[in-house]
Amino acid sequence: MLALLLSLSITVPAADPDTDPAPKKLTDAEITKAEKAAKEHLEKLKGSHAVFNTVKDEPTARALPGHAFFTVMFRQFPIARVTPAGLGSANIFAVDAKGTVTVMSKAADLEKFLTANLPAASGEKARKDVARAAVRLGQELHQDGFLAFELQDDSTKTAEEKGGYTATARSVVMRGGSGTYTVNLTLSSAGKLTKVAEDSKIRPGPRPICQATKLLDKDPIVRKMAEQDLLIMGKAAKPYLDEQRAKATPELKKAIDRLWERIRADDR
Repeated sequence: MLALLLSLSITVPAADPDTDPAPKKLTDAEITKAEKAAKEHLEKLKGSHAVFNTVKDEPTARALPGHAFFTVMFRQFPIARVTPAGLGSANIFAVDAKGTVTVMSKAADLEKFLTANLPAASGEKARKDVARAAVRLGQELHQDGFLAFELQDDSTKTAEEKGGYTATARSVVMRGGSGTYTVNLTLSSAGKLTKVAEDSKIRPGPRPICQATKLLDKDPIVRKMAEQDLLIMGKAAKPYLDEQRAKATPELKKAIDRLWERIRADDR
């Protein structure tokens, strides 16, 4: 009888809001549904002319298993495309299992989303994944279609601070410019994200303006400068080169084709 009374007197502690269970990983069917929802939302905003891509990144999937992420970019070069109201030139669409779309167009939007949706990061590995995810998503808000980033993973670190933790991750611009993109995160003692601070030192390189039309310029210096700019842009210049080739003279088409072969051969 005493044992029964003791068992009845045991109370279950209330759930800690900072340690709620992480959402389930989206299934393939849910990801397909999420992509459809994102594209439909983009169409409603009259932004179907955007460059639309899926974010495929393991640390991001581990840190935020309950969402699928898509990048929505409106080209700014050589002629800026119309950006619908409520969007920036570079955006992230986050979609949950229910098909709810969250739009992020600036760093403050991303910080708000991450602090609201990141599960508590328990352990060093989880905190590093949170930092990697923040970098992977944050860098997309600086994308103009020509930048290529690479995570500098040896710089990913986490440390215990008074009252919680910090976590840092950095990506390096490998093409389309130079510089770095860094995020510094503050987390509670339970591993919940409370603050995101970004440090963008991205320096864009050449962008397409009229370089393709100068490949046959009479001045050899002008020709050389046009070639160098396009070679630096590499494969990211393909849409621009295709547009210029479609309206070029036969001679200029050959020059564009030769340049494209150089880009392909160099794997730029």
